[in-house]
Amino acid sequence: MKKFPTHSKKLKDWVNKMVRLCQPDQIVWIDGSLQQKSQIEKEAELAGEIIRLNQEKLPGCFLHRTAKDDVARTEHLTFICTKKKRDAGWTNNWMSPPVAYKKAKAIFKGAMRGRTMYVIPFSMGPIGSPFSKIGVELTDSRYVVLNMLIMTRVGTAVLRELEKTEEFTKCLHSKAQLDINKRLILHFPEDNTIWSVGSGYGGNVLLGKKCLSLRIASWMGRREHWLAEHMLIMGIEEPNGHIEYIAAAFPSACGKTNLAMLVPPQGLKEKGYRIWTVGDDIAWMRIDSDGSLWAINPETGFFGVAVGTNSSTNPNMVETIKKNTIYTNVLLKPDGTVWWEGANGEVPQEGIDWQGKPWRPGMQDTNGKPIYGAHPNARFTAPIINCPSASFRLEQHHGVPISAIIFGGRRAHLTPLVYEAFSWQHGVFIGATMASELTAAQVGKIGQVRRDPMAMFPFCGYNMADYFRHWLDMGKRMTKPPKIFQVNWFRIDESGKFLWPGFGENLRVLEWILNRVNNKVRAWETPIGYLPYPEDIDLTGLALPHATLEKLLSIDKKEWLEELKDIKRFFRKFKQDLPKELWQEYEDLKRRLEADA
Repeated sequence: MKKFPTHSKKLKDWVNKMVRLCQPDQIVWIDGSLQQKSQIEKEAELAGEIIRLNQEKLPGCFLHRTAKDDVARTEHLTFICTKKKRDAGWTNNWMSPPVAYKKAKAIFKGAMRGRTMYVIPFSMGPIGSPFSKIGVELTDSRYVVLNMLIMTRVGTAVLRELEKTEEFTKCLHSKAQLDINKRLILHFPEDNTIWSVGSGYGGNVLLGKKCLSLRIASWMGRREHWLAEHMLIMGIEEPNGHIEYIAAAFPSACGKTNLAMLVPPQGLKEKGYRIWTVGDDIAWMRIDSDGSLWAINPETGFFGVAVGTNSSTNPNMVETIKKNTIYTNVLLKPDGTVWWEGANGEVPQEGIDWQGKPWRPGMQDTNGKPIYGAHPNARFTAPIINCPSASFRLEQHHGVPISAIIFGGRRAHLTPLVYEAFSWQHGVFIGATMASELTAAQVGKIGQVRRDPMAMFPFCGYNMADYFRHWLDMGKRMTKPPKIFQVNWFRIDESGKFLWPGFGENLRVLEWILNRVNNKVRAWETPIGYLPYPEDIDLTGLALPHATLEKLLSIDKKEWLEELKDIKRFFRKFKQDLPKELWQEYEDLKRRLEADA
């Protein structure tokens, strides 16, 4: 056995145990050096796992293609493995740990024969920060190694930190045969362990991503009194240099990444606002000694959806992905660059599609459906330091102070443009009842309401009723909790057109939110929360009729009473576990609506 570059007995014993299970031909420890990264890129290229793109136009960039049935997170094969089923809750798939380990071991046994096992020590969060957690991922995928080098802090410095406490999340991954019938993504929160086998898709195999940073971290956060959330973190700098930070949760297809790196609209530019991107996906938040909430983004990269990303929707992301980026399942153009539906420029006349087949625009399958050049869930992995709006506080061990928490959703009629919760408890109710109406891009009936509390429905690593209770408890622990708001960029008119322009114009709503945080403007008390007075939203440079803004801020009490029926059905799924405070907020909202009807 090759000498291990660590003094940690716990780590060495675990690696040796997994080597005996998986039986790799050799072991390579990832040290985080550019030299080693370059060597692995060359090996992956020779093996046909990645394609080096045009290095003049896209320096440091590569293309990767996954198996055709391995293109997204497989939620039905993702399990929380706790001793008691109740601890996983009804929102998660549950498997008992002995059964899960036995099933997975049968697939892992000898799965790395003829392959290399890579040992990736990684830190989620700045190395040594009180916010941060260390993991070690064992994998037989060079793609995983190269992505983890972008998404996390990797290498020898992490090992030195691990040796101080010998605490780390044990992460084991193997592609095995990439067989969907032998695919499992298993979380063992009581063992601080994650096993993933049979997949090569990033969301299933970059185990620092959703697996550790949300499912395992949410379990840790409840035990240690902090929050691990599916939230962006952004700073809004005022002309005087003062920066306020907000955290925001949105279900998929609601523009979370676009908001995180928003470009101020022309009409507000003269006010001198500047946006700082701390993160677009994960927020770890702790209560500081001053009684307020502080946050870090534990990641160092973006694992974003390519389709629809362009200079109109997200100009900062377009700049971010021009170098040192790994593209997955996009179209390869003849000039060695890439394209996807909704990208900048003209549609290419030919290329190689995400399945590796020749492609031309207008092609259809045997059912007459269009054949896309890029998969709808095509991805890019890019370093956050590439982003023009990247915050200078990314490596700040103390994180950033959070002034406001925003919950969002996609509702065509119900929810106004923005409103403020009456209290922290009311804000938790708003987050717990968050919902979006399905779009054509999602599975299910268009317009159907799907509840996604705090945008954590697929990612909460334990019983969600306990998660709500944890949020309520966090509010009691803070002397200066952030104010909580709900936004909705997606209200439509009678002809189906969006009433609000969205994108950069959303800064106008964020400005009102910060004005409320700092008690600079009044608000109108309604049954659902505090709404803006129309004149307090700055519309300078935006041709939006006053009547349209009034529509955006209107409330239909009948619709809200109907909404309450659906909320009741949803809450009842939690049975006796749901905190009584949320039922109280439900009854209070019902009483206010009926009294005001």
